[in-house]
Amino acid sequence: MLELKGIRKTFEDLSGGHWLLADGLDLVVAPGQTVAVLGPSGSGKSTLLKMIAGLEAQDAGDISFDGADLAGVAPERRGFALMFQDFALFPHLNVLDNVAFGLVEQRVPKKTARERAQRMLSVFGLASHARQRVWKLSGGEQQRVALARALITAPRLLLLDEPFSALDAELRTSLREEFAERIAEAGIAAVLVTHDEAEARVIAEHGFRLVAGRLLTLW
Repeated sequence: MLELKGIRKTFEDLSGGHWLLADGLDLVVAPGQTVAVLGPSGSGKSTLLKMIAGLEAQDAGDISFDGADLAGVAPERRGFALMFQDFALFPHLNVLDNVAFGLVEQRVPKKTARERAQRMLSVFGLASHARQRVWKLSGGEQQRVALARALITAPRLLLLDEPFSALDAELRTSLREEFAERIAEAGIAAVLVTHDEAEARVIAEHGFRLVAGRLLTLW
């Protein structure tokens, strides 16, 4: 279970102004639950994910997972997977090795990692694309590869940062339902940040709006 208690975070812009992104913010995400955080650009949604991931430090408050305080725990040791809106795939690797990458980083033998990646690609309907370069795939296929890469390492928590914003409206509609199914099948907790409430309602059991550094319950 992910718990955020009393999180405070200020941001200083280039002109020296200070913005309060989190003002005593609290959030609980239960095992296997997907929670959505909505808000316009600049409201602090992505910064919230970065704090959970350990990529940015909060000014005050505590972040814990399964009762263990994450203060001082490096991002790579938290066991979380972060998906970005730009897919963040490796252009020099083929599809198979992109998906296998996280396992290789965990010191799984490359042959075993590739075998597991091939099985994961089959689940996503991408087995025939295994040897292709990722930049040759469509936007929807690239995003499926990104999700497959995130899920194959069996992360404790999945963090989704506007995962469909780079796609056209029709593709977003079809992918959000598929993502909801895949995340549910994996049985992991997830936090989605987005500006699209319709998208959030398809994927998340609970939704909040980030307003003036606080989370307001939507559903």
